[in-house]
This record gives sequence, structure tokens and C-alpha cells, in this order.
Amino acid sequence: MTHVELTGEKATLLATLYGRALDAGSAHPILGDRWAREVVDQIDVDVKRTGLRPGDEKAVALRAKHLDTWAREFLDRHPESIVLHLGCGLDTRYFRLGRPPEVVWYDIDYPEVIALRSQLIPEAENVFTIGSSVTDLAWLTEIPADRPVLVIAEGLVMYLEEQPGRELFKAIVERFPSGQLIFDSLSSFGIKMQRFNRAVATVKAQMHWGIDGVAELESIASGLRCVTAMSAFDLPGYEDLKPRFRIMVQLMRHIRAMKNLAIFYRLEF
Repeated sequence: MTHVELTGEKATLLATLYGRALDAGSAHPILGDRWAREVVDQIDVDVKRTGLRPGDEKAVALRAKHLDTWAREFLDRHPESIVLHLGCGLDTRYFRLGRPPEVVWYDIDYPEVIALRSQLIPEAENVFTIGSSVTDLAWLTEIPADRPVLVIAEGLVMYLEEQPGRELFKAIVERFPSGQLIFDSLSSFGIKMQRFNRAVATVKAQMHWGIDGVAELESIASGLRCVTAMSAFDLPGYEDLKPRFRIMVQLMRHIRAMKNLAIFYRLEF
């Protein structure tokens, strides 16, 4: 068993990992990430320390499944692209996607997270890891820039400071000939509401960047445009959840501030 000792925003990767593993072990999985279960079986962490509550795994699985769907759509159109998986944590997304063999994939996260990945997740062809803060842009110079790029940032953007986050997106847009950025975000109100998020509070993680509309993102770089902005409460799959979750989602959809609390963005350049 591998002992895991992470703090702050790094520790939140355990809640999402356990969420995917719990979903995979359920009678009717949403994501069905069997690789997450294999990783969980290798680590020594008290699940209570993740702050994950019963039912949270459904939201975790829905988020991952939606970003997987967008990623597959891009890779189907651009089978020779580069993927930048920012803040990858212990996600096994490249196994789930069954990506085209021509794709070159980079998992980027803090050095201690990448070191942990190397112990728990097997290597794969054309998959590389970079141990760095995503906002320390020196790592970007290591990436060839002769192909379209897909940037995936699940559960990351809200933990970035706004200015470094904007500079990260701008640098990517200016480096590559074309591509997409797909990610989930929180509004400014959503950031404030995270004091009620047990998975965040338990590990004392700090969120910073609240995004309050498309215009904020499109102003980051010339040629960057939003092709999709979808409320988390409009994701496909909620209709299959238990009644109490369906009722909660219906209520959230009818309260503007809550509906816009969490948004999934797909940006193109």
C-alpha cells in the first residue's frame, strides 16, 4: 500500500479519485472508471479525510463524463493532436478515452503529485508527465507546438489566482496553431459558497478565480471564443439519479444565481 500525505488543493484529488471509484463500484455507474478503483486499492488513505459525502460521487462522475465527451469529440476530429491535461491529479482519463494512437498526451501537476502518479498509474505509449505548477509557464516550452491542442482542466481553474490563470490560457493560445480549452469553473458567488463544500473545507483548500461570464474569458486572448457555456445543473444524466437529487437539480435550475454557480466552458481558437 502507498501512503499518501497531501494538503490543501493537492489533497482534493483524493475526493475526486474516491468519487470515481465509488461510482465504478455502484450497481449503475455513470462513468464506470474501473482504473480509479485499481488506484484506490493501492493507497492507504482514510476515506473520511476526503470530506466526500454519500451521493457526491454522482456529481464527480457526471463532471468527468461530460468533459470526457467533449474530449472525445475533439480527438475524433483531430486524431493527431496534443493533449494538455492540466492539474491531472490521479485521474486515469487517457485510459478512459481510448484515445487515437497518434495523440501525444501530457499530464501536468505539482511534482509531488506526479511522483505519486508514477507509483500508482502505469505508463502508456505517447503519454508523458511534467511535474510543475501549471502557472509556472516554463513547462510549456517543453511541448511541441506544431499540432492542434486540447486543454483539459477538471476541477482546477477555481484554485488558480485569476491573473496567473489568465496568463496560462493566453500563453497556450499564443503557442499553438489552434485548439480547444475545456474546463469547469465557479462564479464569484460559487467561490464564496465553497465554505459549505465539505471536501474543500476538510483539507483547507483555497479557491480564488471566480468567472462571471463568457466576456471575461474571451478577453484573455485575441481569437479566443466560447463555443459552449453550460450550467453544471444542465449536464446530461441528472434525470437518472435518485428522486432527491433530481428535485434538488430542478430547484437549482430555477434560481439564477445557483444555476450559474458552476459552469462548463468550451473555448476555441
